[in-house]
Amino acid sequence: MVGLGNPGSKYNGTRHNVGFNVIDRLARQLAPGEPATSKFDAVVIETRYNNEKVLLMKPQKFMNRSGQPIQQALSFYKADQLTDLLVIVDDIHLPCGTLRFRKSGSTGGHNGISDISNHLDGGDWSRLRIGVDEPGIIPQADYVLGKFTPEQEEFVEPALSKAVNATTTWIEEGIDEAMNQFNETQQSKTTR
Repeated sequence: MVGLGNPGSKYNGTRHNVGFNVIDRLARQLAPGEPATSKFDAVVIETRYNNEKVLLMKPQKFMNRSGQPIQQALSFYKADQLTDLLVIVDDIHLPCGTLRFRKSGSTGGHNGISDISNHLDGGDWSRLRIGVDEPGIIPQADYVLGKFTPEQEEFVEPALSKAVNATTTWIEEGIDEAMNQFNETQQSKTTR
């Protein structure tokens, strides 16, 4: 499981780093006390969940260069990107706090997803998109690198907890069941 974000404390709590946030929560739940190591230009925690080996990963390259660390990890562990890879990422095209699993698909204009697709020769791998709302009149780069508004936080906090449950469902039952249980089609929840 890979959470996308940007490295460095100045990006903590930003919309673009919701993937890192989910990985941190998963680490506390699935691997309490397990040490994090540095591998593949990423922070990595290896653990087991329901007799499955689980790798929690936060690439330490900037968002638009996330593909190479993921490619290296898949190669090292001889993992199948179709069944063994879940990328957790922000999505400006979804209402704030909305979760959406996808088996495959386009990049949706997301540079991190685009770089991963380029390194993996396509988009056939699972992703969990977490809605952060559209930027409106704010330039997109400024918006995704900004922090959530107090109103958005009301939706993001429960969504991050739900994302942890969603990822464990993905491990236990696969992408189809995770999609059935957690995909949402809600209207915009917040206004800016």
